[in-house]
Amino acid sequence: MKIETIAVHAGHDPDSATGAVAAPIHLTTTFERDIDGAYSRGFMYSRNDNPNRQALEEGIAALEGGAAAAAFGSGTAAAMSILQALSPNDHVLAHTDAYYGITRLIRDLFVRWKLEVDFVDMSDLAAVKKALRPNTKIVWTETPSNPLLKIVDLAAVSEMAHAGNAICVCDNTWAPIIQRPFDLGVDIILHSTTKYFGGHCDVLGGILVGKIDNDFFKRVRHIQYSGGAVPSPFDCWLILRGMRTLPWRMRAHCENAAKIAEYLAQDRHVERVHYPGLTNHSGHDIAKKQMSIFGGMLSLEVKGGRNAAMNVAAKTKIFTRATSLGGVESLIEHRASIEGAGTTSPEGLLRLSIGLENADDLIEDLAQALG
Repeated sequence: MKIETIAVHAGHDPDSATGAVAAPIHLTTTFERDIDGAYSRGFMYSRNDNPNRQALEEGIAALEGGAAAAAFGSGTAAAMSILQALSPNDHVLAHTDAYYGITRLIRDLFVRWKLEVDFVDMSDLAAVKKALRPNTKIVWTETPSNPLLKIVDLAAVSEMAHAGNAICVCDNTWAPIIQRPFDLGVDIILHSTTKYFGGHCDVLGGILVGKIDNDFFKRVRHIQYSGGAVPSPFDCWLILRGMRTLPWRMRAHCENAAKIAEYLAQDRHVERVHYPGLTNHSGHDIAKKQMSIFGGMLSLEVKGGRNAAMNVAAKTKIFTRATSLGGVESLIEHRASIEGAGTTSPEGLLRLSIGLENADDLIEDLAQALG
């Protein structure tokens, strides 16, 4: 089946009890045991499993072409479970330009618990190769990266990771549907389902999908069960509902973003536009090979630095000044002030999540804000 058909039907079956086409929400914490003490219907307690979470995991695993999935209450909780599945003195190699919450999680929490870590620019394959160690267990990629939209050659990095018996993880939050990491050698895909899967800025969630259901992924599932950082049944229901329209929404996000990037690249107030769909982007050729379209996220650097960028964000009328991404509404934010001390984001950089409004209206809004 094609991806649009999978998105509509994966994880969705008519309710066996009533025939309802829209799945019921199982807002229960516990499930009845059989007379002999068994759980023949498959569910015991909603921290362990729940029909809505099971449907979500099966649906997204099918969409990504994976063998197993584990859903969490946020993307950060999903990331944390991978790190918790490691052992003291294991080494993690991660991207310098990645979601700052993951960088902070590794540095502030897991280094204290004896994980070793190096951050490198993973768009530089020589730097990746040089940084790999005999005790490297995880190679953590993110492409396009946040917020500079650097492109990581997933096939090449996966090959390097596997040569050292490491697991390659790809945070694919910015590129669902349009990038297929398993086809490029990746072992585990992470999504913050808060973003494009939910699609409406009204639900938190995260998910891990394993290409194979091996011992490492079973450890992740054990951490999910033991730690209990799981989404509610209603959250699962909302995210699975969002998945049904995801392929069509991604196309619109990407088409709008491409038009806006082309416009911004010509605006005299803009110093630089970061968008892999632009032919002058350093990762354009690799992105063209591993993405079907170039995504709905972009960032721009405004001439004049921090104050000029903050003024542009203040003047927009359609864009909303807010963190997050992937919703139907367009968002704008000054990343350096969001990330705070230690940020590597340029002071003049604004990150844009391009929504589903008319692209011409969004361009007009940016034009008047840029002056």
